[in-house]
Amino acid sequence: MSGFVTKPEPVEVPGLTHIHTGKVRELYTDADDNLVMVASDRISAYDWVLEPGIPDKGRILTSLSLWWFDLLADLYPNHVLSTDVPAGAPADWAGRTLVCRRLDMVPVECVARGYLAGSGTVEYRASGSVCGVALPEGLTEGSELPEPIFTPATKAEVGEHDENVSFAYVAERHGAELADALRRATLSVYGRARDIARERGLVLADTKFEFGLDPAGGLVLADEVLTPDSSRYWPADRWAPGHAQPSFDKQYVRDWLTSPESGWDRVADTPPPDMPEEVVTRTHEKYVEVYERLTGNRWA
Repeated sequence: MSGFVTKPEPVEVPGLTHIHTGKVRELYTDADDNLVMVASDRISAYDWVLEPGIPDKGRILTSLSLWWFDLLADLYPNHVLSTDVPAGAPADWAGRTLVCRRLDMVPVECVARGYLAGSGTVEYRASGSVCGVALPEGLTEGSELPEPIFTPATKAEVGEHDENVSFAYVAERHGAELADALRRATLSVYGRARDIARERGLVLADTKFEFGLDPAGGLVLADEVLTPDSSRYWPADRWAPGHAQPSFDKQYVRDWLTSPESGWDRVADTPPPDMPEEVVTRTHEKYVEVYERLTGNRWA
């Protein structure tokens, strides 16, 4: 059974009600029924939350999400109301807390792919398609797709796998109108972000978004957006189709975890070992680098 090696106990804060412990975030509600999201330094791979955490990771994710939310605001509104730390909360919550509107969340991971990578490569090799979207022959690991595609997935609980599904599956369960709106929104936001990343020397290979519905039924960007946890970034000057690309996402951790060095047997479904200091340090450096390359700001 995957999930947490040691599940953390949520911090109790006067005036807040804890509602969920996620792989990375703790979720609370406040007295006004707003959602309070606190990004921890936890990191997950292969459905396990690993030990120890990555220093500053939660703050980097939060800062980068806020930066992207600002750049995307003319396309779709987002759920952020405030970055103020609630009264009585630990000082450590500074920089990792978002107070957000409660939304009717759509239970779909909205994935946009502009390049062939990860599970998309495996599926393409088997069927010539990804999530029911037929692709041309001759593509290989890292190939740019003729145009970005929408490849949704079901959203899983901690310890469970997200499952890739087709557009038809989303339309059947959530209605054709909403499915079409999700696809248009996902590809629109991805296109804007891909171009911004490209200007900064990065390839945004793929990413996933979560959307909620406001009371009028409009789509609102929620959760995190375009972070290394939810996106696959590659250095543009090292992009070369035909093999796995160097990346700024969690692939470095995944590669270590499945290497002989870690000694972990993924098939046995036993808890993974603690990450060595070198892996923690290098992963921290990757998160900082992608933040600085995207925003142009130094991470203090």
